[in-house]
Amino acid sequence: MQKNILIVDDDEDLSDIIADMLEGYGYHVTKAGDGKTAFSLLSNNTFHLILLDINLPDGTGFALCEELREVSTVPVIFASARTSEDDRITGFDIGGDDYLPKPYSMKELLSRVNALIRRTYGFLEDEQIVSFGDVTVNITSRTVLKKGEALSLSLKEFDLLAYLCGHKNIAIPKEKLITEVWGAFSMVEPSTLTVHIRWLREKIEDVPAEPKYIKTVYKVGYMLEVAE
Repeated sequence: MQKNILIVDDDEDLSDIIADMLEGYGYHVTKAGDGKTAFSLLSNNTFHLILLDINLPDGTGFALCEELREVSTVPVIFASARTSEDDRITGFDIGGDDYLPKPYSMKELLSRVNALIRRTYGFLEDEQIVSFGDVTVNITSRTVLKKGEALSLSLKEFDLLAYLCGHKNIAIPKEKLITEVWGAFSMVEPSTLTVHIRWLREKIEDVPAEPKYIKTVYKVGYMLEVAE
């Protein structure tokens, strides 16, 4: 599954160069020139890694990372011309996963990105397929079969199902599901999640009112319960 990377940097030329390089290696890249734009993108999209400059036109990368860490564990690489020990320590203390001083080579950046993606998500070169009952979910190709017949799922329905498949037999809090599926700063209400769960049950469960797989966990959230 293609990984989405967000570059937050007001240096448009550098962002373009980085984006071209990363996309050449199979990543999907989105760019933001300031914190406000980044906040909006994070509210409506799911990213697998953020490359974050510290000095932004409307604030600091530190402040954005602090807000992000309240709702998400998405990997963050700070990339900045600020190279003092205090800045590096601050970056790690507030939740940064790596700190790359400018100027840096594209080769080193790619190496850091690849390493952090592997460490966070594992090696995903092989097809990811999760099967339970008569349902087969191919996360790599984004397809779902029930009794051999293809199901039609919306983008968010599939993203929600894929996340549950990736954390099967684990109770996931509602807030965590909303953050991971709709975006870190999403204003989505819990009722939206409830509706999507109901839609998924109607398509996947034999008896939606008595779900066998997509279970409600009292006072927590939801869980995909499957036999190991």
